[in-house]
This record gives sequence, C-alpha cells and structure tokens, in this order.
Amino acid sequence: MNLASGIPAGLLQTLQSRQPTLWCNPAYETLPFPALPPDAGSPAQAQARLARHAPVLGRLFAELAQAGGRIASPLLPVPRLREALLPDGADAGAWFVKADHALPVAGSVKARGGFHEVLCLAERLLQEAAGPGGRLPALDEEAARTLFARHTVAVGSTGNLGLSIGLIARALGFRAVVHMSADAKQWKKDRLRARGIEVVEHGGDYARAVQAGREQARRDPHGYFVDDEHSAALFMGYAASAGELAAQLAQAGRPVDAEHPLFVYVPCGVGGAPGGITYGLKQHFGAHVHCFFAEPAASPCMLVQLASGGDAPLSVYDIGLDNRTEADGLAVGLASPLVAPLMRALAAGIFTVADERLFVDAVRLHDAHGVLVEPSAAAGFGGPGWLLRSQAGRAFVAGRGLEPALPRATHVLWSTGGSLVPAPEHERFQARGRALLQAGADAQ
Repeated sequence: MNLASGIPAGLLQTLQSRQPTLWCNPAYETLPFPALPPDAGSPAQAQARLARHAPVLGRLFAELAQAGGRIASPLLPVPRLREALLPDGADAGAWFVKADHALPVAGSVKARGGFHEVLCLAERLLQEAAGPGGRLPALDEEAARTLFARHTVAVGSTGNLGLSIGLIARALGFRAVVHMSADAKQWKKDRLRARGIEVVEHGGDYARAVQAGREQARRDPHGYFVDDEHSAALFMGYAASAGELAAQLAQAGRPVDAEHPLFVYVPCGVGGAPGGITYGLKQHFGAHVHCFFAEPAASPCMLVQLASGGDAPLSVYDIGLDNRTEADGLAVGLASPLVAPLMRALAAGIFTVADERLFVDAVRLHDAHGVLVEPSAAAGFGGPGWLLRSQAGRAFVAGRGLEPALPRATHVLWSTGGSLVPAPEHERFQARGRALLQAGADAQ
C-alpha cells in the first residue's frame, strides 16, 4: 500500500520538489478538542509544578536567581521586522517575537518541556522512596541528590533538548546521557560535554539516535529515557507557556477575541514543542487563536503525516525527501505519534521553508532589532506573509470571516533557539544570510 497516496497529488509534487508552500488543515475546527489520558496532566498542572520548584531552580542556576527560579522568556514587539517582511502591510496587525531563544539556562524552547519532565521524574522517585505520608525533601537537599545519583536520565536529541534535559538532570545529581546523530552540530556536543553530560554519537539521523538511546535505557534498571516522540510530560511542559504568553499579551494591551484574533507561528521538528504550545493556546483562547507550524522543505514530517489523512506513520523518506537541512533542530523524518493525531484537530496549517530563507530572516531580525537567533529559530518568520499574501492563506482568512479583524490582529513569531550559540557560529550565520540577501534570495 502506498501510504503517500492520501496526500493530494499537487501537494505531493510540491513537497517532492521542495518548493515552499502553505498547507491549510482541512480538518481544523471540524473535530472536537482532543483528549489526553488523565495521567498526562494539564498545562495548568505543569505551570504549577514549575512554579513549585522555582526556588530550587533559582538556587541551582545562577541565571535563574534574579527571577526567583522562574523559567520565562520576553515577548518582544518587532514592528521593524514587520516592515521589512511586509512593507505593504496595512492589514498586518501587530507583530511580536516570543523570545524562547533567550530562555535562561538551556537557551531554547526545549527548556520548559525538558525541565518539566525531569522535575516529574524527580518528584516520583522521591515519593516512591519516602512512601505514603513520608517527608519529601527539597530536590536539592542531600538526601534527594543521593537518591538521584543512582539513576541515569537519557535522551535522544539533535542538541537543544539534550541541553535542556542534560543541564537540569546534572544539576539535580542524575547521571545524564545524550544520544546524538554523528552529524549534529559540534559546538552543541562540546557544550554538553563541558557540563559533565555524556554524549553518545550514532550513525544515521535523529530517529536512529532516539532508538539507540531508548534501547540502552531499557537495559538499565535505573535508567530513564526522555522520549521526545511519546512524552506527555514534555508536551505539557511546552503547553505551560500558554499562560505565560496570555499574561504578556494582556500586559502589552493586546486582547485576544473575535475582533482581535491571534496568529502564532512555531518551528516544528518532531512536533512536541509546537504541539504542546498549540494545545495550551487552543485550550486557553479557543477559536480566537490560530497556530501554524514551520518546517524545512527537506523535512516536513508533520505536514506529510497530517496531509496523508491517516494514522499509519508516514515519513519524509517515504515521499522521496532526504531530511537534509541546515536547520538541525528541525531535521526530523517522522512526526511524533503522540502529537500528530492531536494536531489533526488543533493545527491551523503548516508552511515549508527553504534553508536559504532561514539565514535571510535571521539577518533581517538582527538588522531590525539587534536580536540574534539560530537559523532554525527564524523558520516561522514567513508565516504572516503566507497567511496574508498567498492564495491558500487568503482562503483560510476568508473562510473564517477574519478579514475585517486583520488590522487588529496579533502575530506571534516563536523563536526557538540561539542564545547559547557561540559567537563565531552567529557570525557565520549572519555572513551567509547577507550573501543570500545580496544575491536576491528573497522568496518564500
């Protein structure tokens, strides 16, 4: 059976040719809000857990001390970026960057999910050791650290999730192991090792590294594997960002309602972070928020899975793509089987991005507002252009009667990584982006 046969022929041809495109989800707003198992928790519970352990995090990490251990990123108004990307944007509303590239300690969107999952594990181990009614020590007390030292936390990662998991696990006293593909960025491997985190390299892509890490942890009676493809704890950690964004929008005087729609654009790899963010935002704002994912043209795994219309796994390799992209954090061949079914109801659409555009938009953000991000974190910046200027985007807007509200809309571009990138890497990113700009690489 040809699983790709569920993808419309025209879309399939576009994807195979790596031509950037916007796909709007035909199932969006036609299905009920998806339910997760009761033991998955909720965004509010995840937010409460992060707040409960904030004092410990403030003691463990100097970067969090001033904020009392709170893991949060700023919401940056970016009017000059809007002018650079949509100079005719009378209908473009207000633009912001949700600066998760600047999340403290881990420096990426993975901080909330990764920290939340390890905190869940730490709580469970302490509760099991204490027994019913027993006293639970703070996570950084000696009794807790002695317990954690007997356990290994492992994860498969292209880098950013590994940094998040590895840093919090090591800080609490766990042994931390990150399984990476051999072609992952060297500076990320070096940073992990410099913080006492073991890096195991594997041939093949991200999926191969995840599988190897999963198998190794299964053989270790004291091993725990953070499974990016299946983890509800990671997912809810990402979903906790919804409450933070809602408070920031209110503080900025940006209401979210029928007259003031919210559009959010998030880079997508395996799908956990954008899926969790979308789940939290849709739960919070309902029909007034519309979330779009951005994927590399060589690695549109979530688009391929959702557009196929089926539940059987379908990878980018199955449609003839090679999953080779400069956006290493987004270089994933197969979407999360936990997240993809949820996004069939919740994701408004997905657009693909050529690698060249990633570098160009990273330069545009820096030139407009002095902010440095890694190229993959700029994947969502073309989202408003797709929504407001493409045929598919205009049809989406018209179909929901949103045209009159567009001048009052808010657009949030979610930047996902970059503050830990070494300066020479940023210089290389910027030089490449400027060369592409000069060469006229300005297309979607």
